[in-house]
Amino acid sequence: MTESIESKILRRIIGKKKGWVFAPSHFFDLGNRAAVDQALSRLVRSGDIRRLARGLYDYPRKHPDFGEMPPNVNRVTAALAEKDNLKIQPSGAYAANLLGLSDQVPAKIALLTDGSTRVVQVGNWHIMFRKTSPKNMATAGRVSGLVIQALRYMKQRNIDERVINSLKRRLSADDKKQLINDIRYAPAWIGEIFKQINS
Repeated sequence: MTESIESKILRRIIGKKKGWVFAPSHFFDLGNRAAVDQALSRLVRSGDIRRLARGLYDYPRKHPDFGEMPPNVNRVTAALAEKDNLKIQPSGAYAANLLGLSDQVPAKIALLTDGSTRVVQVGNWHIMFRKTSPKNMATAGRVSGLVIQALRYMKQRNIDERVINSLKRRLSADDKKQLINDIRYAPAWIGEIFKQINS
């Protein structure tokens, strides 16, 4: 007996482990768009997977006392970028949080992108994609891009020894080298901080 597309999809999802965030396109090798969409709808109804937003799902992690856990925001943003074949660059408070410079995960997740400007609602998060210049996207996906955006958000007057030392501790030797390699993409004042992080 041939295996149904639904069970093939479920097998792949289970193989990826709890917390995986995915789009229908992850299964187009198993069947056509309509068949994949129908199978995913049935898996949502059966409680095997969760629909997060239009065309976005996850294999939810479950807590013994609290039930289904919220999805991991980094996995959500990565899956959205992969789904639409976008380059993304975390910015604002989100970039600062990813670098440990802020404890709070903001409710508004700001991402610079080479795609169109739009907002995607996932649970309590508003994920904002903001179209930006090629220069801002030159360091997308690299630690230098993350540091540039975090420092921009924090503003020059708020960058003190504590912030610089925190980045020195957090960044690896390769990360620090990457900052110097990409110094030409940073505003002059951030370039100076890159040098201090490497001193």
